[in-house]
Amino acid sequence: MKTRQLINLGIPKGPCIGSARRALAQYSQAHPENRGSLATPLSEVIADPDLFQSDAIFGILAKQLILATETQGSHEERLDPAPYTRWGKDLDEQSVQQMKNACRLPVSVAGALMPDAHVGYGLPIGGVLATKNAVIPYAVGVDIACRMKMSVLDLPVSTLVEEPLRLKQALERETRFGIGACFKRKRQHPVLDEDWSFSTTLARSKDKAWQQLGSSGSGNHFVEYGVLTLERPDLGLDAGTYLALLSHSGSRGAGNRVATHYSRIAAELHPELPKELIHLAWLDLDSHVGQEYWLAMELMGKYAAANHELIHQHMVKHLGAEVLLDIENHHNFAWKERHLGQELIVHRKGATPAGKAAIGIIPGTMATPGYVVRGKGNAKSLNSAAHGAGRRMSRTAAKKRFNWTDTKAFLAKRNVTLLSAGLDEAPMAYKDIDAVMAAQSDLVDTIARFDPRIVKMAPAGERPED
Repeated sequence: MKTRQLINLGIPKGPCIGSARRALAQYSQAHPENRGSLATPLSEVIADPDLFQSDAIFGILAKQLILATETQGSHEERLDPAPYTRWGKDLDEQSVQQMKNACRLPVSVAGALMPDAHVGYGLPIGGVLATKNAVIPYAVGVDIACRMKMSVLDLPVSTLVEEPLRLKQALERETRFGIGACFKRKRQHPVLDEDWSFSTTLARSKDKAWQQLGSSGSGNHFVEYGVLTLERPDLGLDAGTYLALLSHSGSRGAGNRVATHYSRIAAELHPELPKELIHLAWLDLDSHVGQEYWLAMELMGKYAAANHELIHQHMVKHLGAEVLLDIENHHNFAWKERHLGQELIVHRKGATPAGKAAIGIIPGTMATPGYVVRGKGNAKSLNSAAHGAGRRMSRTAAKKRFNWTDTKAFLAKRNVTLLSAGLDEAPMAYKDIDAVMAAQSDLVDTIARFDPRIVKMAPAGERPED
């Protein structure tokens, strides 16, 4: 049947059209005697889709028809944009405009822009957005639940100089980097016992996710050793220097597929949005698809945490070391929190949770320091802080501007051994981490400093996953 005929029968524009065609093709194959009267079964599904949700042929269409009814609406921007507060003086105009655009959404309540902000899809990286009963897949991000994890080891700091090969071998053997990187011998974790079947996208991704469990991906993801310095006793440790293991990665290909799938559905459900807002399309949390995405996002949070757990577990075992302190936090996620006297959905895309007394990790680059911090619970930032130094130029611009001769000199001056990385991750492509930290002194207190020494990232030429 032609699109116009389907619309005239009551099939709404968007994903339902394709599903209707596929269902009719299946129906025709199963019932060739009824090919001349396809409108009849279709009309029955349209009239009462609830009855057909479990139907082998029309089930998907029925669910989409119910979803379309639940989420149908028109675009009505706020008369006044939602308020937002910004930190940092050198934010690029594109990032600022993306934040302003997000505050135009009818579901937006408040926002914040961190000092490491730079352009992203829809919401800028470093953007925080609180919404009412709605979740925005692209405001969560493509790499759902990207995380930081630090293990402080009982090995002496001198191991970095006296036994570098021992450290490098553990790093090279116990994780994997790059697009599609996985283990031939799959690693085990309870996250695989979770229900992955509630989402077709997740169900199809589970086996690949299992293969990639314990790997690190590409882009700005890394695993590195460094020196952690505490000026005074804190976190159960005495003042002094320690050898620490730090990792940064997320939910790999599975998280990417979840983000892509539900972002597309959100966009299809909001065809009324203007071009500049289409990547900010939302899912109503009262709808079936909104709940499905939320569950998928939470599962990807558990999966990302499992990746880090296995990386650290296997590396520590390889080294024969003990862990003195374990710290982790994540970004690229949405939380249900109370702000402004109501429950809101707080999206932190490239922003670290910084509630009162919350412990977090804010990394710099492969050759500049990162910091362990304690949140101050600043209400204006929606209890958030920066998640890193933040890029000051695109990957393409960095590869054109920098060369390995200068980059290696930069690393050598700071006693950093780089095992692999792309030139687009050159430290000079990032903002000054100390300037970023100074700009958010009202958001976090610094507890300790981490200086990278042995670093591994995805090899040059890898497409970023972040």
